[in-house]
Parts: sequence; structure tokens; C-alpha cells
Amino acid sequence: MQGILLSGGNGTRLWPMTIATSKQLLPVYDKPLVYYPLSTLMLSGVRDIVVITTPNSAAAHQNLLKDGSQWGINISYAVQNEPKGIPDAFNVAEGLLDTSKGVVLILGDNFFYGPDFDQEVLFTPDSKNAICFVSEVSNPSEFGVVELDSKGLTLRIIEKPKDFISNVALSGLYMFPNDVFKIVKKIVPSVRGELEIVDLLNSYIPEGRLITRFWSRGTAWLDTGTPHRLLEAGSFVQILQERQGLLIGSPDEVAWRLGLINSEKLSENAMALKGSDYGKKLLTLI
Repeated sequence: MQGILLSGGNGTRLWPMTIATSKQLLPVYDKPLVYYPLSTLMLSGVRDIVVITTPNSAAAHQNLLKDGSQWGINISYAVQNEPKGIPDAFNVAEGLLDTSKGVVLILGDNFFYGPDFDQEVLFTPDSKNAICFVSEVSNPSEFGVVELDSKGLTLRIIEKPKDFISNVALSGLYMFPNDVFKIVKKIVPSVRGELEIVDLLNSYIPEGRLITRFWSRGTAWLDTGTPHRLLEAGSFVQILQERQGLLIGSPDEVAWRLGLINSEKLSENAMALKGSDYGKKLLTLI
């Protein structure tokens, strides 16, 4: 499968930290933030990934992630010159993707963790329906919100509603069928001049082609868009890794456990980072 990792944006809520670097390159405990959504894509079955960056952070992303061969995947890069909304990712990446196939899209500042997470996100290609992962939240006015009917069917999706609609929020992970490349070109920019993800998702509702999938109760979704939430995410990872002795959001470990790389390659990756705690933890896996 193929996917897009949207690692652009100005990160204004994290200024001044993100004036000189991308927020997706900031640390979340022992690894850069972008490792977490990248690991999610790998767990979901994606092997060909387009990473979309800003012009200023393109070189840094490529220096960090390279071509993905160290993890047994293929990574290519595209630049979004200015923020034009999440759906614009399909326009930016179109030339690097197979438009006859569906696409998994993940936002680069979110990550997820749960006991059965690998099974929850394992996508099977769907030539018809779009899928959005959602979660109940206590602050719905900060998110795209899903309104459901009594049978659990999606009625509409509203971006950051001022009045309470529901507490079911979009969590930043989506799968679209191949017609997304055509549909996105029909979307009209909003008053802020951007293509809105809610408009793209809403376009699938009239034909009954939008599937809303709730995360299980044991799955944590962490949004790292503010300094407080970024710190929370780092503490979350630290506590779990130290208590369980496991790595969270590690593309090296994911690649090894999925059989995308062998133990020799994992050792090679770890030795390149042996001066760090992260590299030492990788060596303990072998």
C-alpha cells in the first residue's frame, strides 16, 4: 500500500521552537516526532510513502529519514510551498503516487498507541470507501467533529464547531480510495484560503462511502500541537518504555518485527546510533 505523511505546516502554536525547524522534527522523548506517524503507516501495511514537508525543512527530513531502505520501505519527498490545507497533500504528492490505488494519509503531529494497535490500523485496500479514525474527546471545539445518527452513521463533519455538535473528533488518520485525486480537485477553498479535510470527507457521505472507525478504549491518541501536549507525549512514551522495556514509535523495531529487515540490518542501524539511549535499546532487541 501507499501513503502520505503530512509533515508540513508552520507550527505557529509551538513558536519559537518551530521558527528554525519543523515541529515534526522536535523530540518526543528519545526520538523525533515524525518517527511515530511513520511507524503507524508501516504498521498499517504501507510500504511506499511520500513525506510532504515545507521548503525549509525538506533537507532535514531527507537527512533524517533518507530513502527508507534502512527500514525496508520506500520514502520519497514532496514540498508544499505554502499551507493550503490537508487535502492539498494529494495534489502535491500526486506525481509520486500510483493514482490507480488508494492512499493512507496521516498527519505528522499525531501518534497512537494501544495493545492491539497493529491490528486496528492494518488496512486492506478498499476501492470504494473512505475511512476516518475518530475518538471521543473532552474538547471537541478544537477538532474536526463528526455528527452521527442514532444508528452510528455519519451525517456530517464540522471543523472546530463553536456550538456543541458531538464529542467525536477526527484523529488524523485516514484512508481514501483512488478517486480522491479527482475529488480533491473539486473542493472549493474555505474562507481562510485552504482546502479543508472536512469538505473532502463530507463529499463521501451522500453516497454512503465514508466509514467512521472508533479507536478501541485502550488506544491512546496524542496530539502534539502545543508545548503542553508535546511534553505530555514525551512523558507518556518515557513511562511506558521504562516500565515495559519496549520501544514505542520506532521504525527500526517495527521494520524488524514485521520482517522488513533482518537482525543483521537492525544491528547495523543500531550501531550507527550506539552513542544514544535509542541505539542501545535497539541492540537489546537482537
